[in-house]
Amino acid sequence: MDIIYYLIQNTLPVAIALLLVALGGMFSERSGVINIALEGIMLWGAFIGCGFVYLIERTAMDPQHILILAMLVSAMAGLLYSLLLSVAAINLKADQTIVGTALNMLVPAAILLFSRMFLQSDGVTTDINFYIREIPYLNRIPVLGRLFFTNTYISVYIGALILAIATIIYYKTGFGLHLRACGEHPHAADSVGINVYRMRYAGVSISGVLGGTGGFFYAVGVMNGDANGHTGVAGFGFLALAVMIFGQWKPIRILFAALFFAFLRTLAYSVALIPFLKALNLNQTYYRMLPYAATMVVLAFTSKKSRAPKAEGIPYDKSSRSLWQKAMRNIYHLHG
Repeated sequence: MDIIYYLIQNTLPVAIALLLVALGGMFSERSGVINIALEGIMLWGAFIGCGFVYLIERTAMDPQHILILAMLVSAMAGLLYSLLLSVAAINLKADQTIVGTALNMLVPAAILLFSRMFLQSDGVTTDINFYIREIPYLNRIPVLGRLFFTNTYISVYIGALILAIATIIYYKTGFGLHLRACGEHPHAADSVGINVYRMRYAGVSISGVLGGTGGFFYAVGVMNGDANGHTGVAGFGFLALAVMIFGQWKPIRILFAALFFAFLRTLAYSVALIPFLKALNLNQTYYRMLPYAATMVVLAFTSKKSRAPKAEGIPYDKSSRSLWQKAMRNIYHLHG
């Protein structure tokens, strides 16, 4: 029974990091912009957030307060970095995949440069411990208290709150409707007064905020406060893209996909505690490949049923709206 508690408690921080980044990708792609740069945004957010913690960790401030402040800093870092994608993809109408790839390649090099210039290392490592042993009163709830309110991180609760807010915005607000319209039929959205450029900027900016936050939560809850230019975020940005696709660009489905891949990752690093897997006597490297191997298998079987936003990856040109309107009038007269 203890191993079940252990697996669940260690799965949640990983799942939250994946969830936030995948939700960021969802908002960006629903607006019509493919965000391949999630890996770079994650790593940049982790680096800036951990750098902020490194600067103030020796103060008398409570660790959880430091975590919240660092989360806001990493979110702002992700937002600013995502603006590079916005300008290139929306204003300059550059190829979104190439821009995202370039942004992914830029961050590790920048982190190595800054870290060696100012810290004489390959990244930032913090000494502060954000781990929460137990939350008074709530930890006494039968079963759930031990599962969710002991041996955890505050990032789990923040992530759950962000998921709830994101779901409400996505389904229950005019902003969410307009965002989805811009990713499906941008000309139709423009014809009813929706500013497609502004909505796409908003979608990419939200992905930057969530990607930076997810990167910092990954560094805190998975890498113990380490943001390294060499190891990066271990491909979690690309794994988050797979989670988003597997979740069909829908918040709740993305949650379950994130839990699935996070559980596989936790299982891979807990082989020594599971008698059945330990008895197989396999090299641990094979187990660590599990999340990525599962990603390829799942996408191979589900990609045909995936329905991406119709206009994602297609730069919007306002001047072509008149041609679209003329075509719609012709269709109306033909069927009128």
